[in-house]
Amino acid sequence: MSEVAERDRRAVRHAPPRLVLLLGALSAFAPFATDMYLSGFPAIARDLHTDVAHVQMSLSSFFLGLCVGQLLYGPMTDAWGRRGPLLVGIWLFTVTSLLLVLSPHVELLIGVRALQAVGGCAGMIVARAVIQDLMEPREAARTLSTMMMVQGLGPVLAPLLGGWLLALAGWRSVFVFLALFGGACLISVWRGLPETLPSHRRRPLHLGDSLRTFAALLRMPGFIVPALTGATAMAAMFAYIAGSPYVFMSLHGVSQQHYGWLFAFNAVGMIIAGRVNVVLLRRLSPIAVLRVAVCVMAATAATLLILRDSPALPLLVAPLFVCIGCVPMVAANSVALAMGVGRFAAGSASSLVGALQFGLAAAASALVGTLDDGSALPMTAVMLGCAGTAVVLAWWPRRAAAA
Repeated sequence: MSEVAERDRRAVRHAPPRLVLLLGALSAFAPFATDMYLSGFPAIARDLHTDVAHVQMSLSSFFLGLCVGQLLYGPMTDAWGRRGPLLVGIWLFTVTSLLLVLSPHVELLIGVRALQAVGGCAGMIVARAVIQDLMEPREAARTLSTMMMVQGLGPVLAPLLGGWLLALAGWRSVFVFLALFGGACLISVWRGLPETLPSHRRRPLHLGDSLRTFAALLRMPGFIVPALTGATAMAAMFAYIAGSPYVFMSLHGVSQQHYGWLFAFNAVGMIIAGRVNVVLLRRLSPIAVLRVAVCVMAATAATLLILRDSPALPLLVAPLFVCIGCVPMVAANSVALAMGVGRFAAGSASSLVGALQFGLAAAASALVGTLDDGSALPMTAVMLGCAGTAVVLAWWPRRAAAA
């Protein structure tokens, strides 16, 4: 690496709070766009003269759009810089949010939701790439943890804010809010986020070159092993998201309002864990923190499986709080390790990280539904399987992972 490029990459050693806040907001598009409207499914079905099953397809199409968009933005940001694709993505998110306000039928809702996701995932891709552009792996891990604490406010606020908007102004008001949020982020990026990828570090955009870059990253154990570690931890969280409404509301009689508070309670655990991660990284390496976090996560997932039939709700909530709280610790350190190896093509590496996360997360949530047997077993078993896989990957021989 040339001295100029090295100086560019190390330009920011400690991320300004304003930058972390902005990157966290960009990464919160997905939780706001998913969690805010979930409790409005029955109302949407009534207004669009359809059933809840068809409305649920809008959630599936959103996750599909996230997976596809992840793979598109990486090569584009490596070729054209970070700002341009990010601004286009936020603009697409904002416009499609307005279109969703006017949706006259469920088919349009399903299709436009996929486009909304393609726009919204630009923030997730660019946030990780910007951090890698500017920082060393240890500082990147600390910044990712802080960013995830900001991002973690999304799952806390989204169900509460969404429930308030749904009760006050109906389901369309949720998409009005998303459009306003997108517009605010568009202005903030335009005015406050400089370009972090100088022209001498950009890579030409060719389909063949992009595919070869993806293939090269997938062949690098130092990239793929930590990337899969973080993805399996995210999959455990999505198994919880998919199964917890039934477990809490149907099996334990939790009301819809109180479910939102339980969801927010676990999200607060994620914020706390993110702060703990920042403190631990002052003394420990990212791989050391990662290995401890996955072990704690697997142990609490095993506890959940054992206590799954307990009639006492606190016996489920307590291990869930710890298990889900470990996710940002695993995600931040695994992403920092993977992106450190993939820094030669940070945008493409960020794309693969995101695609793996949402691909495995979608598979885990679908598996919970497929295994549904009227008990808490599917949710807890899938969570333990994902957490156990993360342990195996995190403790993969370091020499091989560094190859």
